[in-house]
Amino acid sequence: MELGSTVVAVRSERVLLGDQVRPAVIAIKDGKIHQILSDSDFCGGEVLDVGDSVVMPGIVDCHVHVNEPGRASWEGFWTATRAAAAGGVTTIVDMPLNSIPPATTVGNFREKLLAATGKCFVDTAFWGGVIPGNQMELRPMIQAGVAGFKCFLIHSGVEEFPHVTERDLHAAMTQLQGTGSVLLFHAERDVQQTPPKNGDPCQYSTFLQSRPDVMEMEAIRTVTELCLQYQVRCHIVHLSSAGPLELIHEARRAGAPLTVETTHHYLCLCAEDIPAGATQFKCCPPIRGSANQERLWSALKAGQIDMVVSDHSPCTPDLKKLDNGDFTEAWGGISSLQFGLPLFWSSASKRGFQLTDVARLLSRETAQLSGLDSQKGSLAPGYDADLVVWDPDREFEIKEANIHHKNKLTPYLGVTLRGVVCATIVRGQLVYREGSFCPEPLGKHLLVPPRRSQVHL
Repeated sequence: MELGSTVVAVRSERVLLGDQVRPAVIAIKDGKIHQILSDSDFCGGEVLDVGDSVVMPGIVDCHVHVNEPGRASWEGFWTATRAAAAGGVTTIVDMPLNSIPPATTVGNFREKLLAATGKCFVDTAFWGGVIPGNQMELRPMIQAGVAGFKCFLIHSGVEEFPHVTERDLHAAMTQLQGTGSVLLFHAERDVQQTPPKNGDPCQYSTFLQSRPDVMEMEAIRTVTELCLQYQVRCHIVHLSSAGPLELIHEARRAGAPLTVETTHHYLCLCAEDIPAGATQFKCCPPIRGSANQERLWSALKAGQIDMVVSDHSPCTPDLKKLDNGDFTEAWGGISSLQFGLPLFWSSASKRGFQLTDVARLLSRETAQLSGLDSQKGSLAPGYDADLVVWDPDREFEIKEANIHHKNKLTPYLGVTLRGVVCATIVRGQLVYREGSFCPEPLGKHLLVPPRRSQVHL
């Protein structure tokens, strides 16, 4: 079957359907899952037979920084979505920064849509941004199709996307009340603290001490209070500290419509293992210690963390300051879009997580957050025929030659992972198979219709 061709049906001995893995044929019509049949019930059309490879919903990565327009040298839609397809990711949701201009007005959002046109190998939705003074843009942006909004409670790292004060948040949340939209928070706050004394900037511990857990704790305290006050859906992005988990749990019990994600790097990487000068490991909030990491895994298993994402945030190699290894000067961001599925499975499978957990945490919950859950994230009739075909038992080593991100720098270089993506199907079209891509981008823009006003978690 040629790349780019339309798939009529997919047969596998291991199809993830609900909580079961069983043999099935997925019949596809007009880009949608038409029927799910037993082998004996299917007749007609060429079948893509994938043997005993696992077939499950394509990954929905709702935290990706594509950086186009304006910083396409960092990534760009063409390379980001090819890398996504190679990783079994069938939908990405692009963050409002670090593109120039950021998606903080309807005009800027349309500029981003134009920049992405004709470049996407997988389907792409978009977050808008909340910055000081743009509250009257929020409802028009909802009508224009953004999935929701992102804000920072601390400096974002780029001047064109300033962080918000509590006054700004009151103004924004007043506008968001009744819309059914969601506000995402980079939840760190500057707190009064004694700076580390003459720490070596090349030692990771120096950087880690500069972003302590209390910064997340205090930010999340603010988020929970506002969430309860306004009853606007809120979401905490990239939780790195296990410290605030009890605060989040209490707020949800009190009726806060609040969700939370963590990332592959907080689940896979530990502060103790980061070498001096290895600035490819820098991100904000920071990778913390192994004891904290185990608490994140426990919270994920207990349902206290709702989903896992990449927070793919690449840059050009010079911005990582590898020449001097200075963590305090280096850009904070980790590239992992292509490797989210095997990163998660390699660790999660050792901790008793099942394939159904993978689909829930990496596809269904992320689709729901983004307002895409009526078409993405599930294998069921009527849903988009977005499928990842993969071998959860096969291992591979991450090498520069098989990285499809524009910039190859990643902390995972040389790491051996479990779980090889064999093929990726987007709305019934074969976009990736065994290292090769369809000749032209077949992804589309996903403009999210305004949601009903009631809170739904």
